[in-house]
Amino acid sequence: MHLFAEIGYHAATNPAIADASGLTRGAMLYHFPTREALVEAAVAHIQAERSALFRAAADSLPAGADVTEHAIDSYWDLLHSVPFTAFAELEAAGRTDPAIHALLAPAQAEFDRAQAGDHFLKILHAGAGPRFQASRDLARFMLEGLARTTLTYDKDGRKERLLAVIKRATHMLNRKGDVQDLWPE
Repeated sequence: MHLFAEIGYHAATNPAIADASGLTRGAMLYHFPTREALVEAAVAHIQAERSALFRAAADSLPAGADVTEHAIDSYWDLLHSVPFTAFAELEAAGRTDPAIHALLAPAQAEFDRAQAGDHFLKILHAGAGPRFQASRDLARFMLEGLARTTLTYDKDGRKERLLAVIKRATHMLNRKGDVQDLWPE
């Protein structure tokens, strides 16, 4: 997981993983005879870590906090954690590798169900229906795209402005508060 996050899927070769794990190549081959077996085990481990972090974020709403902003801030932080970075790296590799794509599909579906289920409802608390789904998807996919992008100038300022717009758009879609304009003054 750490190597996928730090150096990428393709650079994290089986020998590099064995070395980082303190295993001989033979010992690693005993436990993971193929690259697919190794990736399958890694996906299961990474997904378990992502789920645990997601549940912890859902359970950490401070008293009196704005639930929408807490959800967005929490997910933004999660996207920069090792498990989420490693999973994003595998998703990128799965775009052109059908075997990786197939191994990721159940974990992606599980994560989508968790977002639509009690954990995400608890932190976003927006409601149900197409408007809620649109607000959730807008926030999620904008955050994921922003996390995968390297801003080239005014990085911190741009990031903060974009996060503010995402929060405002989510509030508007959820009809929360008196937000009438996407651009914060």
